[in-house]
Amino acid sequence: MTPDAPPWHITVKASAMKRPALQLTTIEAGLPYPLGATAGKEGVNFALFSAHATRVELCLYDDSGQHEIARVDLPEYTDEVWHGHLPGVRAGQVYGYRVHGPYAPADGHRFNPAKLLLDPYARELVGGLSWGAQILGYEPGHAEADLSLSTLDSAPCVPKARVVGPLGKPVPQQRRVPWDRTVIYEAHVKGFTQQHPAVPPGARGRFAGLAQPEVIAYIKSLGITSVELLPIQVFVDDPHLGDLGLTNYWGYNTLGYFAPDPRYGSAADCREMVARLHDAGLEVLLDVVYNHTPEGNALGPTLSFKGIDNASYYRLLPDDRRHYINDTGTGNTLNASHPRVQQLIADSLRYWVSEIGVDGFRFDLATVLAREPDGFTPQHSFLSLCQQDPVLGRAKLIAEPWDCGPGGHQVGQFPPGWAEWNDQYRDTVRAFWRGDEAQAPALAARLAGSCDPFGHRGRRPWASVNFITAHDGFTLNDLVSYNERHNDANGENNQDGSSNNLSWNCGAEGETDDAEVIALRQRQQRNLLATLLLSHGTPMLLAGDESSRSQGGNNNAYCQDNPVSWLQWEGLRDDQTLMQAFVRKLLWLRAELAVLRPQRHASGEPHPDLALRDVVWLNAAGEPIEDAHWDEPGMRSLGLLSDGRTLCGPTAAAQDHVVALLVLNAHHDLVPWTLPGHDGVQHWVRLMDNHVPLETTVPSFAPGEVYEVTGRSALLWVAGTHAAAQAHVAALVERIARGEAHP
Repeated sequence: MTPDAPPWHITVKASAMKRPALQLTTIEAGLPYPLGATAGKEGVNFALFSAHATRVELCLYDDSGQHEIARVDLPEYTDEVWHGHLPGVRAGQVYGYRVHGPYAPADGHRFNPAKLLLDPYARELVGGLSWGAQILGYEPGHAEADLSLSTLDSAPCVPKARVVGPLGKPVPQQRRVPWDRTVIYEAHVKGFTQQHPAVPPGARGRFAGLAQPEVIAYIKSLGITSVELLPIQVFVDDPHLGDLGLTNYWGYNTLGYFAPDPRYGSAADCREMVARLHDAGLEVLLDVVYNHTPEGNALGPTLSFKGIDNASYYRLLPDDRRHYINDTGTGNTLNASHPRVQQLIADSLRYWVSEIGVDGFRFDLATVLAREPDGFTPQHSFLSLCQQDPVLGRAKLIAEPWDCGPGGHQVGQFPPGWAEWNDQYRDTVRAFWRGDEAQAPALAARLAGSCDPFGHRGRRPWASVNFITAHDGFTLNDLVSYNERHNDANGENNQDGSSNNLSWNCGAEGETDDAEVIALRQRQQRNLLATLLLSHGTPMLLAGDESSRSQGGNNNAYCQDNPVSWLQWEGLRDDQTLMQAFVRKLLWLRAELAVLRPQRHASGEPHPDLALRDVVWLNAAGEPIEDAHWDEPGMRSLGLLSDGRTLCGPTAAAQDHVVALLVLNAHHDLVPWTLPGHDGVQHWVRLMDNHVPLETTVPSFAPGEVYEVTGRSALLWVAGTHAAAQAHVAALVERIARGEAHP
C-alpha cells in the first residue's frame, strides 16, 4: 500500500509478476464466513478472525510464492472477522497476511506487520520455513529480547497459502467398523512404505505408497481393521534438528491444520489413499495435534497464530500475559476454550472427514482440549461439540488422556462416545511379563476391559484402547532386548526419551548370539502380543511389531527419518515371519470369538437370570482366586474365564455363547494347571499355546485334567456350552487344521 492510498484500493506490483497482471481495481466487502479463502465464480472471499487487530493486509504472490504482486487491506470487520471479496482472483492464487495491532507482550499482544502470516485455514502451502532472525517478531540478542520489535521482513523465509478449489471426485464414504471389532494399527506414512519393494520408487514414503494394492493386502492379511496414521497435517522441523542433520520425522509440530504435508503428497493424493483403503474395508484414523503449534514460547517465531491474535489463540499466564501456559511441554498451549479456536479445530476435523473421507482421530495430549482455567473438565464445550456435531459425532474419537500440566493424567475421565489410550494397561502388562511382583490384581482389571476407570456412564470396554507399544517408546522387540534406552543418535547425550520403560533384556543388552536369550525374547514377544490381542477392549498394534522390528534400543526415534524407523520388508528371518503368522492367528481368533471382544464390562458378579458369572479369575488349581490370595506378591500365573452367555448379552447369536479361558504364566518355570469345571462345559479345546504358536493340531481336554503350562507362556482354551456354540468351536478347529488361522 502507498501511504496515502485508501485501504480499499489495491497496489499491484507488476514488475515482480511472473504471469499476466491481475485485473484488480478494488476489493468488495465480501462475507465474514466461511473463514479462510473461498474461491467462487467471480473471485475469492478472504476471511480472517482477529479480535484485537487494527488492520489486516492481504498480500498476493506469484505462483512460486517468491514475489509479491499485490497488496490490499481487508475492508470489513464483522464479529471480530476481517473480510473482503477480491474479484478476478481464482483458485491457485498464493497469499499471506500482515496483521497490524499493538505490540504489547505484557498485555498478550504480539502484532507485527513485518511478519507475513500463514492463514490458519490454508488448505495448501507453497514454500518452506527457513529458521533465522527474520521469522522472530522481536530483535534477539539482549535480556528482554521479546519486548523489542523486529522490522525484518519474514516473507522470504515462510510458507504461503494457496487458494484451492473443489477437489473433485466423490468423497470416499466413511467405513463403519463396529468398535467391538476394531483393531488399530499405528503406522507412519513414510516409514511404512519407504523400503517396500512392491511400491514404485516415486510413491515410496507417500500417500500413493500406502494406496498400493500389495501394501493394503498385507495390512488386511494381519486382521487389522483401522489404520491410524501419525500426523500428516503440515508440520515443521525443529531448528535444533537441522543443526544436527536430523528432521522431525514423527510430525508432532503442526503448522497447518487443513493441509496435508507436501512431503507425503497433495490433498487429492490423500483422498485417493483413503478411498483405496476403504475399498479394502479398512478405516483411516489420523493422529492430530491441536494442543500446540511450532510458534513456541515468548522467544519463538511469529508464523501465524501469534501474529494474528496471540491473546486469543494461546493460553497465557493470567497474571503475566507476556508468558505462555505450557501444559504441552512445547512452549505454548492452544486455547481450546476460546470459541474461535474451538471453531478452527472443529472446522479442521470436519474438513478431514467431509472432504478427505477419514473415519476418526486420535488427539495428541487431548487433556489440553478440555482445560478451563481451573483445570480439566469432562463437560468441556469442545468435547460436547464433538459428540453433538452431525459429522464428528459419527467419527471415531480417541483421546491421549494426559498432558504435561497440573492434574494432566485423566485416563477414564473423558465423556461417553470417546475412547482413550490406556497407559495403565501398557504399564501393568509390561510389568507382569517382566516378572514384577504384586501385579496380579491390576492385571486382572486390565485384561477384563479396565472397568475401574472406564465402567461408568454406559461406557463400553472398547473405550479402553489397549496398547503395549506405540510410536513413542521401545518397539516390542526392543522392549524384551534392552534394559536401558540407547538414544545417542538423537544428539542429546542419551538424555531424551523415557527412562522408565518397564523393559527386560532377557539376559543380554541388545543384539546377542545366545540362542537361549533369543528364544526367550521371541516367546516374550508372543506373550505380550497374545495378552494384547486377546484382552477385552480395543487393541492397538504398532506397525512393525508383528515382524519383531528393532530401533536398536532407541525409545525416542522422533528424529530418525532413516532405516532406524522405516519398516523392513525384505530379508526377514524365519522368526519374524513366524511372528507375523502368530499375529494373524490371534486376530483371526479375536474376530471369530465374540467372547474375546465383549460389548459390556465384566462385573464378576452372578448374572441375575443365569446364575453365572461373566468372568471368573482362576488359580492353577482351576479354582476361583480367593480375596485373601490376591495380595500374594509372588502370584505370576492366573487365568481369566469369560462366559459368552453373560458377556455377549441376550441379543448375541447362540454360537457366540462360548466360554474362553485365557491362562498367563509369567513364572520362569513350568506350572501344572488343572482345567476347571464350568456349567455346560464338557471338554476344553486348546486353540493357542505360545510354546507351540502355529500348531494346527487342536487337542481337547476334559475338565479336571492337568496341563503342564511351560514357563513364561500364554494359552487359550475355549468350550461350547450347547449345540450351536459347540458346532462353532468345532468349525474353528477344522479351519485351524486347514491353516485358515494364519494364512
